[in-house]
Amino acid sequence: MINLWNPQHLSLAIGLITACLLGVIHGITPDEHTWPITFSYSIGSYSSKGGMLAGLFFSLGFTLQRAIGSELSYFALAGFLMHGYVENIVYIIVGLVMACSGWYILMRGHSIHLIPWVDKWLPHASHAGGMDAPVPLRLAFVHGMIAGWGTGAFATILYTVIAPTMPSAWLGFVPGVLFGIGTLFMQMTIGALFGWWLQRRQISAAGKAFIGRYVSGNTLFYGGLLFVVAGGLALIVPSLAEWSINTGVHVHNLDAINLGLVLVVAVVGGVGGVSMWRAMQMVTGKGI
Repeated sequence: MINLWNPQHLSLAIGLITACLLGVIHGITPDEHTWPITFSYSIGSYSSKGGMLAGLFFSLGFTLQRAIGSELSYFALAGFLMHGYVENIVYIIVGLVMACSGWYILMRGHSIHLIPWVDKWLPHASHAGGMDAPVPLRLAFVHGMIAGWGTGAFATILYTVIAPTMPSAWLGFVPGVLFGIGTLFMQMTIGALFGWWLQRRQISAAGKAFIGRYVSGNTLFYGGLLFVVAGGLALIVPSLAEWSINTGVHVHNLDAINLGLVLVVAVVGGVGGVSMWRAMQMVTGKGI
């Protein structure tokens, strides 16, 4: 019997199936290491195909990292990932890469006016890259590689329960790959839905391209700053990383309101949502 909440004493076959199923759940539930990044690049691609590719590129990088982490766990070399401060450091690194990616995207598009007093620090209109050019997906791959080093319930189960039970070092990486494949399937689906939603708007191709760049640039830039602040505060005040409110939902990533969930809501719902509303207004007002 497969127990995804607390798997233990796993046979080889059950362990591998469990790794894949946990990856599926990880990909579909709101997770701070996946949703903000997939949302940003999927919207930036402004089509269902582009969104699917964004999910694919991100998940390929994530899968590569999980395979490495799984192999290290087989040799009992992944213990450093279980320390709480590592998650906070990953927040900071992911945030910096997000902010740099957002800056790069905004440099190739229009300047933003989401927060007036910050606008003077942001790049102004530059059309060198072409407003109709999609956001480069290679950045999503890099993000996947970095974000994968974050820990949590899923990583803990993978590294401490499943990977160490593999019969040989030649199979140590397999649970990580299967976990990544499960995540990849769901992130491609979610990415396609984000892109499909924008594609279906009754807006010109130029308008969709502008919205894609505006929203993805804002989400990555401001969301990245939020990640950096959250990681920095959690390093200074460790209790912040441990803070949580039990929701009673018996599903990983939904069982508690914690720093990770707050980041998902703040970045995707807050920054992403406000940026989408603002971009729609700008497109309608300018008749793009």
